[in-house]
Amino acid sequence: MKFVSALSGMFGARGGVGADTSRAVNRLMRPAESARDLDPLLIWSAAGLLLIGLVMVYSSSIAIAEGSRFTGYQQHFFVLRHALFLSIGVAGGLMAFQISMRQWQQFAPLLFMAGLVLLVVVLIPGVGREVNGAQRWLPLGPINLQPSELMKLFAALYAADYTVRKLPDMGSFRRGFLPMAATIVLVGFLLLREPDFGAFVVITAIAFGVLFLGGINVRAFVLLALVALVGLALLVWLSPYRRDRLFGFMDPWQDAFGKGYQLSHALIAFGRGEWFGVGLGASVEKLFYLPEAHTDFLLAVIAEELGLVGVLTIVVLFAILVHRAMLIGREAIKLERYFSGLVAMGIGLWIGVQSFINMGVNMGLLPTKGLTLPLMSFGGSGIVANCLAIAIVLRIDWENRQVMRGRS
Repeated sequence: MKFVSALSGMFGARGGVGADTSRAVNRLMRPAESARDLDPLLIWSAAGLLLIGLVMVYSSSIAIAEGSRFTGYQQHFFVLRHALFLSIGVAGGLMAFQISMRQWQQFAPLLFMAGLVLLVVVLIPGVGREVNGAQRWLPLGPINLQPSELMKLFAALYAADYTVRKLPDMGSFRRGFLPMAATIVLVGFLLLREPDFGAFVVITAIAFGVLFLGGINVRAFVLLALVALVGLALLVWLSPYRRDRLFGFMDPWQDAFGKGYQLSHALIAFGRGEWFGVGLGASVEKLFYLPEAHTDFLLAVIAEELGLVGVLTIVVLFAILVHRAMLIGREAIKLERYFSGLVAMGIGLWIGVQSFINMGVNMGLLPTKGLTLPLMSFGGSGIVANCLAIAIVLRIDWENRQVMRGRS
């Protein structure tokens, strides 16, 4: 990449921003004073997804909440918890926005290590909570923490910091690529022990995507990407339940009450929605037919109730959000703020890849995988991590604007 070749001599001490940039950021490290200091498209696309998600989580979870002893037969159980986590996420995002990107870079390795510790702790028998055969949650009183969701954010921060520190070695397979690849293998081992194959795919995409944007040797990257694809294929083939999901994806109607159950009902929901949907709250598939209607298959309920128009609205909002994150990252790189730029792009990759996989699963374009729809699906850890990520991208954009003002 062009900017990498121009940068090789500009990185000395950790943090790697130009002297002019550093002085400008230090002078203007106070919170934004007006809406002009923040990207409106990023804010409104994220807010739109969060609010639509809140409404659709309520709509898709009413029947489940009313019919479960676990929820006390209260129809508002899931939406109240979702609203609570959304409030925590927004409050956390406001606090995260106050932290400078220089500080985020300093703490990136520590946060990544903390994420690794949590991934180990959740696997300890009697400590981690098991649900549907997966041990992914740490019970913290009335709430459950899912470390893999926080690890996605930590991976984006760490990969960006690693790339900046290793910039002179990015052309070397042994010194540039191999250490990060070994780290991702370790993370993958822990995630597959839960198991959480979907989180492993997303974190791998984040880390390798940031390395690629940072100028890793292209030939080595392509070769190892092929090796990674073969490895993922072997993981699927050697795991009976993943293999069953693959066969169910290839022809869900052959075993519509078995391996293809989830996908067949998701496709029925899409078919019933047609252009404008059956109406908000009028979904039939959410009435105990479609499993995980308020989490993994929320988009199917949106398709049934709001139709193609509703689905396209969601797709457009995600496209705007990811596009703005990538543009903010590119702007930061132009301003010689390389860590910030790679973080913004890493977060854009995270949200883009995860939303693409979730939508593909819901539409029957990809094999069934337990990944939620970012910013929308029910899940406290995911919502909080997503809000923190958006706040960091907004901080990057704000600092970009301050630097440009300082230079003008």
